[in-house]
Amino acid sequence: MDFNVKKLASGAGLFFTRAVQFTEEKLGQAEKTELDAHFENLMSRADCTKLWTEKIFRQTEVLLQPNPSARIEEFFYEKLDMKVPSRVTNPQLLGQYMQDAAKDFGPGTPYGSTLIKVGECERRLGAAEREFLQTSAISFLTPLRNFLEGDWRTISKERRLLENLRLDLDACKARLKKAKLAEAKAALWTEEVEKAEHELRVAQTEFDRQAEVTRLLLEGISSTHVNHLRCLHEFVEAQAAYYKMCHLHMQDLQKELASCDDDMLPNAFTLNSAPSAAAAPGSSPEGAGSPAETDTLNIEEVQAPATGTRKAKVLYDYDAADSSELSLLADELITVYTVPGMDSDWLIGERGNQKGKVPVTYLELLS
Repeated sequence: MDFNVKKLASGAGLFFTRAVQFTEEKLGQAEKTELDAHFENLMSRADCTKLWTEKIFRQTEVLLQPNPSARIEEFFYEKLDMKVPSRVTNPQLLGQYMQDAAKDFGPGTPYGSTLIKVGECERRLGAAEREFLQTSAISFLTPLRNFLEGDWRTISKERRLLENLRLDLDACKARLKKAKLAEAKAALWTEEVEKAEHELRVAQTEFDRQAEVTRLLLEGISSTHVNHLRCLHEFVEAQAAYYKMCHLHMQDLQKELASCDDDMLPNAFTLNSAPSAAAAPGSSPEGAGSPAETDTLNIEEVQAPATGTRKAKVLYDYDAADSSELSLLADELITVYTVPGMDSDWLIGERGNQKGKVPVTYLELLS
């Protein structure tokens, strides 16, 4: 107990002495041993490396795992040296929900069969995401963490030791200065000056040795940059491979759905050979013909001729009377053409993926 009290008192005394020394240095009342410019640049570069490595590391963690609770859970597993449990990715979970829904809706229905296809694609996307997360964690996150928890801690420890030795050195310089001043006034014996000089030489030697050790560690930051550069390239490659795989999966899904559209979507459009009556809002344009009933045609089966298609400008708004017609908006441009057997007062109009009959009198045909 007595030993602990003495140790505590000694530590408190040293802390108070250092605090006074720091204060005097800040106020310019005490001399401070300055490091050379190269050493200062090395320390500044190391601090900058630590700052941005930490920010990049934290933000990459957020990118790879946006859920903060999951990140905390993984952190504790790593600290306890336990294997992180495998976690289902969001696309995989969505894909599973879609496939489960398809079983209830009926896998043979258009909606159910499409849910199965999209769900399987989502599960493949989830598997690609899982592989990307694992690769990035190993090739990019781990080296950054190793630097922050390993190399940087060592550098920080040696820098603190160097600072303590620098304070000891400056304290020895101050004692020697006081001893020489007292000797000049014949207040102390010469032995006190010799003792102060010896302590100064010892402190200088220890400081120089520690400065060299710290300098070598700081210069190693260049190797750290080279290592992190290589890891950054691997991260970019993993990210590019992930996005490429996602793009390929989505392209395959689009092609698969497009090939099934004709079987799944109902033939909603039918075309009558004799147009039905229609009127323009407001007053009908002069010469507008009255639509009459025509023979039924399937709009989806009508193919645009290789030649004979023209652009047309819509003169008036037109509301389709039924599913075989195409509604129009004034001033829009559409593609029009005719098919054998159609009434001369009507044309087939196309706007993107939409197709239907349109009255000629509502159009201005362009060359």
